Amino acid sequence: GFVRGAQRFDARAFGISLAEAGTMDPQQRLLLELGYGSLHISSHRRSKLLEGNIGVFLGIERPDWALAQPPLARCSVYAATSDNVSVAAGRLSFVLGLQGPCISVDTACASALAAMHTASSAIGDGDCSQALASAIGLKLVAQGTLGAAMAGMLSISGRCKTFDRHANGYVRSEATGALVLCSEENGACAALLGSSAVRQDGRSASLTAPNGSAQCKLLRAAASRTTVEIAYTEAHGTGTALGDPTEAGALA
Repeated sequence: GFVRGAQRFDARAFGISLAEAGTMDPQQRLLLELGYGSLHISSHRRSKLLEGNIGVFLGIERPDWALAQPPLARCSVYAATSDNVSVAAGRLSFVLGLQGPCISVDTACASALAAMHTASSAIGDGDCSQALASAIGLKLVAQGTLGAAMAGMLSISGRCKTFDRHANGYVRSEATGALVLCSEENGACAALLGSSAVRQDGRSASLTAPNGSAQCKLLRAAASRTTVEIAYTEAHGTGTALGDPTEAGALA
């Protein structure tokens, strides 16, 4: 699954030269457009954002952009910032003049949720009045896909069959998204985040194997912080014979 038009970018709207835009990781370009768009539809105006206490929290994995570049491109004056994960979040704060916390989070598949949890916690602790929680993942080179295939993680049929006896792996896909978070006192909320929690597997069968017991503790921690009844669950859903039963068992 690929994001269409990932190569397109309105550099002039963000005061970026064409020379610099050409060296930038497409993820940075998309995040600028998506982040500004999300703030705009949340009733923020660009002129009012300058020096505002709004945080930027980004979920992002190791960028492929550096691997896709020819050797000469790595000698560019813009090379140091073109694929840096901290800069991916920092560009939006810089362009809009946001002075709240600015953090990039890499927790692999959980990067988006970890960024949202961190953003929510920052608002609750008073570190910022509002926060943009965003995430992105573009697959720009083949190495990661080939490695996952050799490890037996990918579906040989090219389809995810999560929680199905025919499950034989997952499919790598691209995506990007963003949410503007605020406290109930600082804005009208379209949805309420009842609680969130972040944990780690700790010791398991292998570095990439899940830990059902740890997942149970995570679910209990999140559920204990809210009185909201759970009526729907969106799962990680690895589509593998190892991950699916572990996750389903923990949820049960």
